[in-house]
Amino acid sequence: MNGPGPARFRGDPAELYVLDEDAAAELDGTAPALIVALDGYVDAGSGVQLAVGELRRTLPTHPVATFDADALVDYRSRRPSLTFESNAFTAYDTPALVIERLRDEAGTPFLLMTGPEPDLSWEKFAAAVIDLVRRLGVRLTISLMAIPMGVPHTRPTGMSAHATSPDLIPDATNWIGTVQVPGHATGLLEYRLGEQGLPALGFAAHVPHYLTRSEYPETARTLIQAAADASGLLLPTSGLDESAAAVQAQLGEQIAEHGEVAEVVHALEKQYDAFVSASGHNLLAQSAPLPTADELGAQFEAYLANREKPED
Repeated sequence: MNGPGPARFRGDPAELYVLDEDAAAELDGTAPALIVALDGYVDAGSGVQLAVGELRRTLPTHPVATFDADALVDYRSRRPSLTFESNAFTAYDTPALVIERLRDEAGTPFLLMTGPEPDLSWEKFAAAVIDLVRRLGVRLTISLMAIPMGVPHTRPTGMSAHATSPDLIPDATNWIGTVQVPGHATGLLEYRLGEQGLPALGFAAHVPHYLTRSEYPETARTLIQAAADASGLLLPTSGLDESAAAVQAQLGEQIAEHGEVAEVVHALEKQYDAFVSASGHNLLAQSAPLPTADELGAQFEAYLANREKPED
């Protein structure tokens, strides 16, 4: 049973971060949106990583709040890199969990939180972020995620949406029902924001499961556009166009050259189209049994593992 907020952790949540007061003052009256894009839970096709890279590459950034990584990260579970050169340690990849201020293409400020998902003190971390949401006047918190699904790359990228209020996602369809999923800090943050009556929503892009371990820029474009639509921001995606087109072309060549790959994709296309035409009814209700997502993924991964030409 959930207890009251203060009973979930010890100490002041503000102990977890350092706030740049000057940067915070510049946000007064702007009611920025906060985009949450943390590493460490699930990021199929590196969709979130690519989206963050595109935003930070094309828009000016300035740190607003920096979290205490020592209090949140288990270094032995994911060890940061040390550079060893000429008989000495010469560099250390310091974990950084930070909220930065960016400005969209119209000059409107917004916030972006990036870095490793905390391993420790989730409740205190969530309380710290909620504290910052209030102090910085955040009007909406948006989380981004990319998850593997049994869908083909030849169809539009799907999206699952969730929110603290149905009013935030009026067009969303409840197609999955009730399920239990592994806990993650971003999900807990959204839940706690909802308890406090603060608006928050999230998007999980659907990545073809056979592309989970490859970079799939189309996912990043979809996530950025979803965040832009939800927040009213003008966010850039054109920098991903060339790489997304290149990936699609490569996949097209592989399908044309290898019949077994074409069969996998065609089966997924049939499954996808049946689901769409059924408007949310049982995907396999009126079709012949199809291979499971695991079976299809195993076929495709076996093909990828057996490729002989590195340049492919």
